[in-house]
Amino acid sequence: MPPKKTVKKKTYLSVVLPVYNEEENIEMQYQKIRENLNAIKKTYEVIFVDDGSRDNSYSILSKIAAKDKNVKLVKFRRNFGQTAAMAAGIDYSEGEIIVFMDSDLQNDPSDIKTVLEKIEEGYDVVSGWRKFRKDKMISRKIPSKIANRLIAKVSGVPLHDLGCSLKGYRAEVLKKVRLYGEMHRFIPIHASWVGAKIIEIPVKHHARQFGKSKYGIQRTLKVLLDLITVKFMSSYATKPIYLYGGVALGVFLLSIMSLAGTILMKYFKGMNMTGNPLLMLSSILFLLSVIMILMGIQAEILIRIYHETEGKELYYVKETANIKEKN
Repeated sequence: MPPKKTVKKKTYLSVVLPVYNEEENIEMQYQKIRENLNAIKKTYEVIFVDDGSRDNSYSILSKIAAKDKNVKLVKFRRNFGQTAAMAAGIDYSEGEIIVFMDSDLQNDPSDIKTVLEKIEEGYDVVSGWRKFRKDKMISRKIPSKIANRLIAKVSGVPLHDLGCSLKGYRAEVLKKVRLYGEMHRFIPIHASWVGAKIIEIPVKHHARQFGKSKYGIQRTLKVLLDLITVKFMSSYATKPIYLYGGVALGVFLLSIMSLAGTILMKYFKGMNMTGNPLLMLSSILFLLSVIMILMGIQAEILIRIYHETEGKELYYVKETANIKEKN
């Protein structure tokens, strides 16, 4: 009799961790993840994506991958950013469920079990909420709270903490999402567009023990700019004339008001209509700001078309470990 073919058991869970200069945290984070995943007793893989670290992070990860075949390792040629690292994690994952978390020990691997339980209840996206966040108040917590409230209001997805890296997804939902720029934090919003069932759960959060944070208040400003793109893509991507027409109407009404004011100033104060510099300056500045916003939106659309039609990669891989070559 011919020997029976061994069928590889399908991977249940993929845990993806972007890494950038976290040499002091990686080993401890890996040990905690392994302990928690072994307790769950499901097939799993842990994917570390080294986003061009300049310290010994990759050397430590290579040793871990050599000892544990459940650990996959992807090394970028340079730093491409967290969105690219997460996209690589999605591309190289084989799990039915994908969980993202940070590699700096601030997310707690014990919360993975709760995430999986919620997905098994029927949810497509489980978003972590750092309800008792252990970060600096002025530079991190307050800007984050303002940004999250604004995002929830604009997007219509009522989440308290979109910036929390600990999130779980059904792979079938994530595989349909194309990531660009710094849009990883808006994945739950993208998922909601295709009808994904979303829930938010409180998760543990620890203060950073080692290394330096890669985030600052400037990150909040970038989030707000990205929010403009998200709002446009959700509301006007298929009907941009509504936006352009609305802006054109607003500018037209403003011009009418300005003209009326100029006429009144001419009638009551005898000012020359064509020589009013304040009116001219305010009109130019306003129109310039409108043009710049529209140009920014058009640029976002064009870059998406460029990525899709040219097949340009979001990241470039230098080497991998425990990963089969992609077809």
